[in-house]
Amino acid sequence: MIVPQRIHFEISERKVLLRLMDVFITVLTLGLIGHYFQFDYFKLSQTNFYWTIVLAVYLILFGTIFEMYNLQTASNRYQISKSIILTTSVTVLFYLLTPFYTPILPSNRLQILLFFFSILFSLALWRYLYIVLFASNRFTKKVLFVGNSNEIGILIAELAKFNPHYRVLGYVAVNEVPSKRTDLKSIAIEDLEDFVYENYISEIVVTSTKNKLTSLDLYNKLLRLLEKGIVIRKYNQVYEYSTYRLPIHFEDRELYKFFPFSRSNQNKFYVYYSRFFDILFSLIGLSVFFIIAPILFVINIFANKGSFFYSQIRVGKNGIPFTIYKMRTMVQNAEVNGAVFAVQNDSRITPFGKFLRKTRIDELPQFINVLKGEMAIIGPRPERPFFVEQIANSIPLYQTRHVIKPGLTGWAQVNYPYGSSLEDSLMKLRYDLYYIKHRSLFLDINIVVKTMSTVLFFRGQ
Repeated sequence: MIVPQRIHFEISERKVLLRLMDVFITVLTLGLIGHYFQFDYFKLSQTNFYWTIVLAVYLILFGTIFEMYNLQTASNRYQISKSIILTTSVTVLFYLLTPFYTPILPSNRLQILLFFFSILFSLALWRYLYIVLFASNRFTKKVLFVGNSNEIGILIAELAKFNPHYRVLGYVAVNEVPSKRTDLKSIAIEDLEDFVYENYISEIVVTSTKNKLTSLDLYNKLLRLLEKGIVIRKYNQVYEYSTYRLPIHFEDRELYKFFPFSRSNQNKFYVYYSRFFDILFSLIGLSVFFIIAPILFVINIFANKGSFFYSQIRVGKNGIPFTIYKMRTMVQNAEVNGAVFAVQNDSRITPFGKFLRKTRIDELPQFINVLKGEMAIIGPRPERPFFVEQIANSIPLYQTRHVIKPGLTGWAQVNYPYGSSLEDSLMKLRYDLYYIKHRSLFLDINIVVKTMSTVLFFRGQ
C-alpha cells in the first residue's frame, strides 16, 4: 500500500521557489509591458539576454540583503511590503547606473518610472499570492514523533519557532510510563500503521537519544513504513535542518555525534581562496577606515573623551591568544572592578560607542588582525581567555570553536542577537559549530550578505 501524501514545501524549497518566481514574474511583467505598451527601455531579446541576467542577479542579491527570502518576513504582509520597496528601489538604482551590461538610459523619464513600478507591482502581486497560497496551513507537513514522551513537548516547541508548518499530530512513547499529554495523541504500537495512513503522515521523527527502540514490533513497523515511502529521521537532523544550528546542550561531550565536519576545512583550494579574499577585503576595509578615521577621531575627542583605539587579548585558532584591535566604545576604565559580560543597553557604552557598534564601524581596525593571519573575515567571534575558561567549564564543547580562525563576522552573529549569559553562549556555540560543520563558499557568501543586512538595519552588537 502506497501512503498518500499531501503537498509540502521544505524550507530550502520555499526559498528556491521565492527566488525563481521573483525573477520569472518580474521578467514576464516587463516583457508583457514591452510588448503591449510603448516601453522601450527593457526589451527581451536573444542579443540582449545579459540585461535579464544582470537584473536577476541584482534582484536576488538585494532581495537577500533586505530579507525577502527570510521565511518569517515572507509570511508577514507588513514586513514583506517594506522589503519589496527597498529591494525594488535599490535594484532599479543599481541597474540604471550599471554601464555596458544594461540598457542606455532613456531620454523619456517616464520609462524609468514605468520600469520601477513594473518591478514593484510584479513582486508585490507574487509575494501576496505566496502568503495566501504557500504560507497557509494547507501546505503543512504532518509528522509523528517516536521517543520519550516527557521530552517531546520541549522538542516540538523548539522546532515550531523556526518551522510553523511542521505539524506534529501524535507520538509513540518508548518510555515505560508515558506522560499524560492532552495536546498530542498517544499512539499504541499496534495502531501505528493505521494512524499513519489515516492522517497522511509524511515523516516520522525519532526523538529519543537515551532510549533505544527496544521493541522488535516497533522496529518492524517502522521498517515497513520506510519501505512504503515514509521518511524517518532523527530529531537532531530535523533540528539542524530547520534551525541551521547544532542541537548542542550544556552536558554534551561527545563531539563524534556531530561529525563529519565540513570537508572545506581540509580543502586546500577553499583555504587558499578564503585567505585571498581575506587579504583583499582587509585592504579594502582598511582603505575605507583610513578615509573616515580623521572624522571619527574628531568626533571621538568630544563624544568619547579618551583614547581612540582599544586593544584586548582574545583566544584564536587552536587556543592561541592574540591582541585584537578595535575602536573604543566604552567609557575609560570600564572594567575597573573586573571583567564582565557586555549586556544589552550596557551603561558603560557611550552614545557614540552605540553608533559605532550598531554600524560595526568599531570593528574596522580588526582588518589588521585579518592581514596578520590571526583572524579571518568569517568565523566564530573571538572571546577573551577569562570568559573562554568560564564558559568551557559549563559547556564542554565550547573549545571546539577554536578549530578554525575567529572572524570579523560569523554565522552566530548574523543569526542571533546580543548575548550576555551562558545560555546565550550555548546558543551561539550551536550556530558556530553549524558553520564549522557546513562551511563552504555558498555559506560564506550567505554570511556576507546577511552581514550587510545587519549593518543596514543597525543590528550590530
